[in-house]
Amino acid sequence: MSSLVSTSHLQLATFALGTIGWILCTVSMGIVEWRVWYVDNTTVISSGIAWVGIWKVCFISYLHVSPGYKEQFCHKFSGYDPSIPHEIYAAQGLLLIAMFVGLLGLTATILALRNICMGITHKTLITRFFLVGGFFYVFAGLCILIPVSWNFYSVTHNQSIAFPPSSYMPSSPVAQEAGAAIPIGIVAVILLLLSGTFSLSYRLSVTTNTTTEF
Repeated sequence: MSSLVSTSHLQLATFALGTIGWILCTVSMGIVEWRVWYVDNTTVISSGIAWVGIWKVCFISYLHVSPGYKEQFCHKFSGYDPSIPHEIYAAQGLLLIAMFVGLLGLTATILALRNICMGITHKTLITRFFLVGGFFYVFAGLCILIPVSWNFYSVTHNQSIAFPPSSYMPSSPVAQEAGAAIPIGIVAVILLLLSGTFSLSYRLSVTTNTTTEF
């Protein structure tokens, strides 16, 4: 039992990092600031700045205001619109998968830590929980890495988007930059990959402690 407790300290950090990474994944998926567009026509986009997210595009406007938004117009992406680039739809699907898989990783880690705290000495079962959790963390991190990298590439190359007329958005900005969602996603990737690495290393740490006791 003492060897299990001593080797679980790193896995407590795994749970903490995994939890923060999962929260940041959810935050990046929910906020609209994936890309920040600067436009020169301020007739509709009053501030000259628009925020392009993976679910909708928003901007300050004194001509068009969406219900529930104060001086702000938002156009939601509905269904599959071929005018919306693939990286946005990929981000929608992959981040949903990452959120679900990350939650499974947290669940597996909680079950492993619960067994250790309750004094259950079934090392094989505990190790399997940590291995499963580590796999889920790594998979979730990769699911976030793909859309974050893809969208960042589009931003750095100032790629245009053929928005539908109902969005009141131009197809190309004067300039664009990465919004807050991209660095948040990068941090989430780092934390989840660290969590996966620490969790997958549990078997090695248990084997090392067992060998030392002999």
